[in-house]
Amino acid sequence: MNLKCRLPAIILYIFLLSGTNSSAQDWPNLSAYQQGNKELGKPSGETGRVVFMGNSITIGWLAAYPEFFEGKPYINRGIGGQTTPQMLLRFRQDVIDLQPKVVLILAGTNDIAGNTGPMSLEQILDNLKSMTELALANDIEPVLCSVLPATEYPWKPGMEPSVKIPALNSLMRHYARDKGIIYLDYYSAMVNEANGLDPELAEDGVHPTKAGYRIMGPLAEAAIQEALKKAQK
Repeated sequence: MNLKCRLPAIILYIFLLSGTNSSAQDWPNLSAYQQGNKELGKPSGETGRVVFMGNSITIGWLAAYPEFFEGKPYINRGIGGQTTPQMLLRFRQDVIDLQPKVVLILAGTNDIAGNTGPMSLEQILDNLKSMTELALANDIEPVLCSVLPATEYPWKPGMEPSVKIPALNSLMRHYARDKGIIYLDYYSAMVNEANGLDPELAEDGVHPTKAGYRIMGPLAEAAIQEALKKAQK
């Protein structure tokens, strides 16, 4: 994403973390977490490791509301600006190889923004399906997260996210129902009358503030507990 200087400082921090200067030789930014993954090692005992896979909204959680992750077996693998094809390419390294019990997949808004080129909603869903199938094939319980509301993208106006995001979420919800997997609906808990986010939840209309993450946190926790129960069956 090409950020404008008027965006909140926290968003600049998110993108410094994200490795947005990665070269075309590492298009999915596999290098971002290679060392961290090595240091992390395998989960010990019966710990229910959980990976949060996503973009700047995922990595931004560590900046805006870091206490949510403290003392928990939660691993954040968000990279700012990423689209679903990039996440699919790093899914094995940054999710499967970490041997979690659960993965929360939050992706799609940057595809709608066209960060890596034009993407139809069906193409976005196909990549989400592929990540879901990879998780299931490796005994990882997937949680498909709805895309957060947005009325406009500050870095790319005119992409109609207020129309496309609800449509994508509907496709995801129906797929999750048909597949028998958990659909985590952040959207309904956060959306305003304009199909966007109020400023107190996202100053730039896209990236959550601490107040936004405080809404997301309990929803994520509930989905994780449900997924862990499913994984034990």
